[in-house]
Amino acid sequence: METKSAWLKYDEAGKKEVFAFNEGYKEFLSKCKTERECVTEAVKQAKEQGYRDLTEVVDAGEKLQAGDKIYADCMGKALALFVVGKEPLEKGMNILGAHIDSPRLDLKQNPLYEDSGLAMLDTHYYGGVKKYQWVALPLAMHGVVAKKDGSIITISIGEDDSDPVVGVSDLLIHLSADQLEKKGKEVVEGEDLNLSIGNIPSEEAEEPVKKAILQIIKEKYDFEEEDFLSAEIEIVPAGRARDYGLDRSMIMGYGHDDRVCAYPSMKAIFDLNGSEAPEKTAVCLLVDKEEIGSVGATGMQSRFFENAVAELMNAMGEYTELGVRRALQHSKMLSSDVSAAFDPNYPSVMEKKNAAFLGNGLCFNKFTGSRGKSGSNDANAEYLAELRKVLDDKNVSWQTCELGKVDQGGGGTIAFIMANYGMEVVDSGVAVHNMHAPWEIVSKVDVYEAYMGYLTFLQNIGK
Repeated sequence: METKSAWLKYDEAGKKEVFAFNEGYKEFLSKCKTERECVTEAVKQAKEQGYRDLTEVVDAGEKLQAGDKIYADCMGKALALFVVGKEPLEKGMNILGAHIDSPRLDLKQNPLYEDSGLAMLDTHYYGGVKKYQWVALPLAMHGVVAKKDGSIITISIGEDDSDPVVGVSDLLIHLSADQLEKKGKEVVEGEDLNLSIGNIPSEEAEEPVKKAILQIIKEKYDFEEEDFLSAEIEIVPAGRARDYGLDRSMIMGYGHDDRVCAYPSMKAIFDLNGSEAPEKTAVCLLVDKEEIGSVGATGMQSRFFENAVAELMNAMGEYTELGVRRALQHSKMLSSDVSAAFDPNYPSVMEKKNAAFLGNGLCFNKFTGSRGKSGSNDANAEYLAELRKVLDDKNVSWQTCELGKVDQGGGGTIAFIMANYGMEVVDSGVAVHNMHAPWEIVSKVDVYEAYMGYLTFLQNIGK
């Protein structure tokens, strides 16, 4: 069965709507290059939409009712948005889940050193990357420095046109005969992903360039070398997301995986039914650490979401331990993550009739995992049939796909974690070229179809 380009169903007015929606997405993608920045922006927009902090509701002893809009922030790196439904919470929720972390380089805890007249920073790559793709690029520094006095300094260097950028040097082609004989994963070693950040020495110092850089750090950013010990500074590609293609049909940007699903999910819950309460409680869940296994306090394997549901249920006057378990088990979820788009430059790794294509709409992966579906959630046929009907009734363009040929590789998402509660879960998202590269590519119409699909899901599943 072949799917058609979603572009074909839009007239000129419809295409303008698709393009307009993507202007907002490009701004979000350009502004939010870390999980902290995503949460900050999402909370800002949520407050503008009338959402209130769950912690403040709990502290005030308020009782929640249908139609209330609530957010729960986890350490500034994960976020849950709730719109309380008319039905009791234990009847289940309609959940959109996406992750907001992306592959990158992180500064080590003792990163700064000097070598051969250059000030350098040590990094440790985060997530699945082709290390050779991260050299000879303009890179920016984003993150926070937490000082012992409790103050937090926000860092963003390299995004403004007047900012300097940093980078990892590459070996010149004239001297790379030995390097080019190596396997791709060894062309650049992880310990060689060191940033060059300065060259001007100060006078009369043992490490004069390092000393000069520390003076700049102190004067401009007000922290000392020892404060790197409690900093989280991420190194990401510098620059804004850009229109891609002569027809401007695509977007090239850093972090489509998985902000291309996070942004439409967030917009979908904001646009849900206006002021009218939904039948079932609607949730948009944006989480951290997916790229390294969903571990840690802000990853999906933590109890953050479960605890937030318990607090919400308690504020609604419905809490029981069994009720929380029922709420999770009776829920239905779209685990929104990107899928690999068929690339005509690399056809050998894809099985074409089960591949996703740029421009053909929202993707559904019944299963992910690797080889024999290892590490996968395999969605139930009955749930897929329900989704097919709901989306087709609303004329949402969608396609099914797998992540390449059976024995070629594979990947995972947060779906299997949520399925542990017994809820219905399926992977859905947007097709991407260059996945996990510093600059990824998506089709604008797929971003818009994802938004329409997510909104349709929240409004119609379980009716």
